Amino acid sequence: MSNRRRQSETQSGDGQRTAATPRLAEVAPPTHRTEPEAPARDDELPRDIVEIEDRYYILATSSLADELDRVLKHGETFVVFDRYGDMKPVGLGEEGLYHKGTRFLSGMLLRLARERPMLLSSTVREDNAMLEVDTTNPDVSKNGDLVVPRGTVHILRTAFLWEDVCHQEITFKNFGLTAVSVPIELRFAADYADIFEVRGTKRARRGQDLEPRVDHNSVTLGYDGLDGTRRSTRISFQPAPDQLDSMQATYTIRIDPQQEVKLVLAIACEESDEPRRPPAGLGPGAIVRSLADLRQRGAALQTTNEAMNAWLERSNADLAMMTTQTADGDYPYAGIPWFSAVFGRDGIITALECLWNEPQVARGVLSVLAATQAQTNDRKRDAEPGKIVHEMRDSEMAVLGEVPFGRYYGSVDATPLFVMLAAAYYRRTGDLDFVRGIWHNVERALSWMETYGDRDGDGFLEYQRQSTGGLANQGWKDSYDSVFHADGSLAEGAIALCEVQGYAYAARRGAADLARALGHQERGGALDAQADQLRSAFEEAFWMEELGTYAEALDGAKRPCRVLTSNPGHCLYTRIADLERGQRVIETLLSPRGFSGWGVRTVATGEARYNPMSYHDGSVWPHDNAIAAAGMARYGRTDGALRILESMFAASQMIDLRRLPELFCGFERRHGEGPTAYPVACSPQSWASASVLLMLQACLGLEIDAPGGQVRFTQPRLPDPVEELWISDLQVGDAKLDLVLQRRPGDVGISVLNKSGSVQVISIK
Repeated sequence: MSNRRRQSETQSGDGQRTAATPRLAEVAPPTHRTEPEAPARDDELPRDIVEIEDRYYILATSSLADELDRVLKHGETFVVFDRYGDMKPVGLGEEGLYHKGTRFLSGMLLRLARERPMLLSSTVREDNAMLEVDTTNPDVSKNGDLVVPRGTVHILRTAFLWEDVCHQEITFKNFGLTAVSVPIELRFAADYADIFEVRGTKRARRGQDLEPRVDHNSVTLGYDGLDGTRRSTRISFQPAPDQLDSMQATYTIRIDPQQEVKLVLAIACEESDEPRRPPAGLGPGAIVRSLADLRQRGAALQTTNEAMNAWLERSNADLAMMTTQTADGDYPYAGIPWFSAVFGRDGIITALECLWNEPQVARGVLSVLAATQAQTNDRKRDAEPGKIVHEMRDSEMAVLGEVPFGRYYGSVDATPLFVMLAAAYYRRTGDLDFVRGIWHNVERALSWMETYGDRDGDGFLEYQRQSTGGLANQGWKDSYDSVFHADGSLAEGAIALCEVQGYAYAARRGAADLARALGHQERGGALDAQADQLRSAFEEAFWMEELGTYAEALDGAKRPCRVLTSNPGHCLYTRIADLERGQRVIETLLSPRGFSGWGVRTVATGEARYNPMSYHDGSVWPHDNAIAAAGMARYGRTDGALRILESMFAASQMIDLRRLPELFCGFERRHGEGPTAYPVACSPQSWASASVLLMLQACLGLEIDAPGGQVRFTQPRLPDPVEELWISDLQVGDAKLDLVLQRRPGDVGISVLNKSGSVQVISIK
């Protein structure tokens, strides 16, 4: 993931606005100071701002960070609410309605008699189709007299997204014995902040706010960007408010006993002068059906444990919600709120995680990344011919080049991972026609690995930033301080990461198989020879006998970074590690220094830069653990994979909505407590959502060989809470299977319930 948690820009000059678009609460961009901003009104709270060394840092600010966000997404639009269903520009400042990387609504507050309702419950439905918030009224007084006692009026607030429109319905029901009259306020604002501004970047110039347009039942706010795009937010109300201006809609509603009153809002994100008019009577059924279609693309999974089923369902629903239709194919956008866009590495790893269950994800990812493969050299974007894109955005700042991430290629691993995924997709599906269509992209990626990727000709893939505004570190741990030596000093020069060598090895092995399948026998042999040479050189340069693992990286002087990290877990996954040494890596990862009780830490305790609250230097990432678990299984250690899965399952039961976040802190597991949250983690995050599928595959020792017509289970294990697992509609080539796995003393039995087509199921004890 690119440019995560980086410090704000330090350029001088405040962003200038030239018209009067209203602000619910204007929160200044971060500056070089630590004192809180002074609140401007009674519903604003201070925002603590600190200076951090690296650029574009997303600030974990103020005690308001402890409020749990509620997230919806559809297509290029997502919305972040607080638990009350409000949007407010305080705390981390991420709440709002976003479309294509711009915040079209920065605030929406519901107030009864100028007071916030009292929260009863708040959730997003299991299928992610709708937000549902139950609240009630506080005591309402008039002229010192109590006129509506607390708990008289129930308020049900629902919201869903469909085609760039946020639909909301607010239902007020009177459970009192007499009629009540309640004043209602809906306060709103739009700031048209680019996502990078929300994250803390300070701009020297901004576009022009447009004069709000108000009619009897709608308000249109607007902004002309410096990129030439006019962005508008049209808020429609049914019924029409009693009073409506550019900042607020007010009603006085009378509700008879046991009766209800409904207010309906439609908030449309528009990028032209043509106002979007939502279809009359549109309900949530459309989004329910859309998400259901995406959830049902893979095999159905069901266990005897309801908590496990709920975790699987939430993960499946999150992956469906994050999947976005693009011009070149469906793609799992990386994470909300900061990374709702195409990211090469994230999409590939997500596709690998769910490949056995949902191979369609891989096809979409490969299609999009093949279409956007770099054609030329461009130092400003770290682009080189054959390289796979790291990040793509089309927000105002990206279009203008104020940030280099419009189409940015600064990752060293996305290119070999692309080749890995192409080979894995063929092995999983046998879809040779599709592979034939992208074979030239695979060859161009391999060419990049041999030339630009190997900067000094030593056979290893290295990276060194070309763009002054790009990423200093270009592996998945892309924080500025994530690659370091035992004394804590940062690695310098062209850096060769251990896991990237594993990706390069697996890419060449996989490409050799593809070449032979396409009839290129000689090319296949040459790629296998390159893989053999790389594996030998890797063992010689990276193995650290005294630590029982591989070095995290080699710096520009070829000095190994002798630090215990989770990176070698990826070397197990790609099988570049020696068999005997691989066993030692597993023991190191699962040792008390490496394993927190919730999962494998990115950096082991006792290392110079270990910090359990850091982004990459001691935290726990679900996708990283899933890859390590899959690697352990490939070295015959399904017991290690099982330990990771059971720990992550336990964590999911203590996290809101059972949704594994991007990461959590690496503190040691404490009895009766859940994992410690990382305050600005994306949630949902695609590769965290899909991690459960890879961990489950690892525990089952499951491998699918569609060209060979085989489904293999090697030393399968089921997690303790699960007695039986049903896998239905598992597609293997032209065949389809229904399976049940049953726990037995010291074993797992596998039965085929239904089978159509030619496929063999093999269980290896």
